[in-house]
Amino acid sequence: MSGLIGKKIGMTSIFDENGKNIPCTVIEAGPCIVTQVRTEEVDGYNALQLGFDDATEKNATKAAIGHAKKAGTSVKRKVVEFKGFDKEYKLGDAVTVEQFIEGEFVDISGTSKGKGFQGVVKRHGFGGVGQATHGQHNRLRAPGSIGAASYPARVFKGMKMAGRMGGDTVKVENLRVYKVVPEKNLLVVKGCVPGHKNSYVIIEK
Repeated sequence: MSGLIGKKIGMTSIFDENGKNIPCTVIEAGPCIVTQVRTEEVDGYNALQLGFDDATEKNATKAAIGHAKKAGTSVKRKVVEFKGFDKEYKLGDAVTVEQFIEGEFVDISGTSKGKGFQGVVKRHGFGGVGQATHGQHNRLRAPGSIGAASYPARVFKGMKMAGRMGGDTVKVENLRVYKVVPEKNLLVVKGCVPGHKNSYVIIEK
């Protein structure tokens, strides 16, 4: 799937043709530079490696600096491979937000916000207050019973319990593109996108 690397700017809302208020996410999508061209003959598959957001050479490895110089560009913070581009691109070419069309649907993946160590009510949606959850008596947000006694004498793997929440790679599919602003490299999509402000997201067509 062809696509682009972007940065989540934040959320806003716009009115559609029927006057309905639509919540939208604004993404700075590209321009991304082609840092490597994968071919069937050399790599066994066809793909483009795109780089986004300039980094300082001081914080980069010598391998990354050499890799960027081969493409005639600066070192990039985020590098991702994409397949399925219709257009032919060469090393050092820029891929812009203009490949997206208003009204089409895209898939966007990012790293969800970290929530730290959370209980079962927040993490797994247990009933908690006002409901009987897993045989609990009067402990409002507790998990209740988690296993049997002499058999199996253990807790099964995958049991929904408290633990570290967030910081996962999450993909949201079929988000409608509401607006493309090529002069500012902006993409406005309907709905929310995983991650905090200024976090990197991957947009796929």
